[in-house]
Amino acid sequence: MKYLTEYMEAKQDKLFKKHSVFFAFNDDQFEEGMKKHSISSKTKLTSLGSGMYCPKVEAKEFVGEHLKVYEQCIRQDVRENGKKRIALRELANHECFWTGTIHDCVEKLADYPISEKLILQVYRDNYKEQTKHF
Repeated sequence: MKYLTEYMEAKQDKLFKKHSVFFAFNDDQFEEGMKKHSISSKTKLTSLGSGMYCPKVEAKEFVGEHLKVYEQCIRQDVRENGKKRIALRELANHECFWTGTIHDCVEKLADYPISEKLILQVYRDNYKEQTKHF
């Protein structure tokens, strides 16, 4: 089963190219990103957080398009995998059966149409199977 990041990867890469978005965590990476996208040193850039930069004139459109891609990919994930399978995937991925709390899974799925009640139900329904090797 794919993760949300896998659904988003190709679409997100297209947006990065279209809007000259790059990531930089030091001066060399910053210069490399500027060069890769042929961005002039006179171009005003904006930080979108977490090391992400783009030309200021592109930022608003990029953020809006990126949000649409994110929402589309969530719908695709739900359509292809179903709410219960997604909940189980994230419960396992966030080691909720090991920690004994669903909190991290609930946070991860906050933008999904999956309720905390359903996540708790999936946790309880799968607890015995998921913890049989502990």
